[in-house]
Amino acid sequence: MARRRFWTPVLAPRAGRRLPPELAPGKVDRRAAALPDGLEDPGFVEILSRIEQSPLHAGNRARVYFRGADAFAAMLEDLRGAASEILLETYILRDDGTGRRFQEALVAAARRGVRARVLADAFGSMHLGAKFWGGFGEAGIEARLFHRLGVPVRRFFFRDHRKILVIDRRVAYTGGMNIGDEYGSALIPKDRVFRDTHARVEGPAAAEMAAVFREGWRGAKGSDFSLEPVVCAETAGARVMVLDSRPGRGAHELSAALAAIVGGSRRRLWMTEAYFAPRRRVGGILGRAVARGVDVRLLLPGRTDVRTVRHAGHGFFPELLRRGIRIFEYQAAVLHAKTVVADGRVSVVGSSNIDFRSFERNAECNFAIFDAPVAEEMERQFLADLDRSVEILPREWRRRSWLHRAADSLARRLAPVL
Repeated sequence: MARRRFWTPVLAPRAGRRLPPELAPGKVDRRAAALPDGLEDPGFVEILSRIEQSPLHAGNRARVYFRGADAFAAMLEDLRGAASEILLETYILRDDGTGRRFQEALVAAARRGVRARVLADAFGSMHLGAKFWGGFGEAGIEARLFHRLGVPVRRFFFRDHRKILVIDRRVAYTGGMNIGDEYGSALIPKDRVFRDTHARVEGPAAAEMAAVFREGWRGAKGSDFSLEPVVCAETAGARVMVLDSRPGRGAHELSAALAAIVGGSRRRLWMTEAYFAPRRRVGGILGRAVARGVDVRLLLPGRTDVRTVRHAGHGFFPELLRRGIRIFEYQAAVLHAKTVVADGRVSVVGSSNIDFRSFERNAECNFAIFDAPVAEEMERQFLADLDRSVEILPREWRRRSWLHRAADSLARRLAPVL
């Protein structure tokens, strides 16, 4: 018989918390590396739980999507099946074919009695017109913009970069996909469709995502709502931990959790990052994994919508290559995914990039999924992406033009403000 657990969703870690020194991002990888069985060691979950102060929810069904068309089809199907509540939070919401399909599904749900709330970032969604936005209000849907333009300057640079959909507190999505045609539409040429990854979780982890949504909703002055206690059966299935952050809460923990996953890896550590402008310690953490015999690979954009960040990442390539980290740049389209897969066991899918903005200026959300079938699928996609990429080789990289070198050097210095 499955064991039943009674719990109330809460935000974790708490704001203003100081990590114990041994769990700091620059040290915890060594602690995880010392575990006898790496990511499969019971001590690894203990480390991650101490970092995040958050439960590892058992008994979930998890699925990953690598095409916007597939992710959006699943999300719209779940919207059509919503019975009581929909929580949608996104950085970019567009008034295009995709955005209108989501609006129609939300309006239809509201008309059958479902309580729907929509939260979009005021900067990311600044192009939305009053007519589109007003369509929510006409249907009785409460819609809010996070940090409207004109807020105090110190708050303006704090953006809501999360991509969250929670349905009836039993199904939740997060990942890198905003709501727009660029992630998958028949009207967009294939080479212009963003390559991204999104995840769906059905089970206890979904209730915690409602708590994450409420944080941003309160920040946008939306009417508050309660988080009722949850009773769940701990059955077989994927184990999932929610890794969320905002300025002043969770950013150091997220960095430490990722460092712990690198430290716990024993065979393969494959990362896909849309915007890569890391802190200097990242090279040391990844380099120590290589020294232990781990196959560390970075998949980064060959084509990007933010060229300055790509150049900032290039500024770190010499050190990374010197440490034995293999680097690939994706050529087929704009790469927008933010994922990690380690040892065919642990996957991270979410909105966090490895750059200053994700860890210092944005609200972000990710799933850490402990599930071999999901990790195997993530690895297959990573290898498929490598087939559409070029590897950065040290000898060839040293031959790049002086103009490229100058741009890399300047952008690297600007990395803390990108």
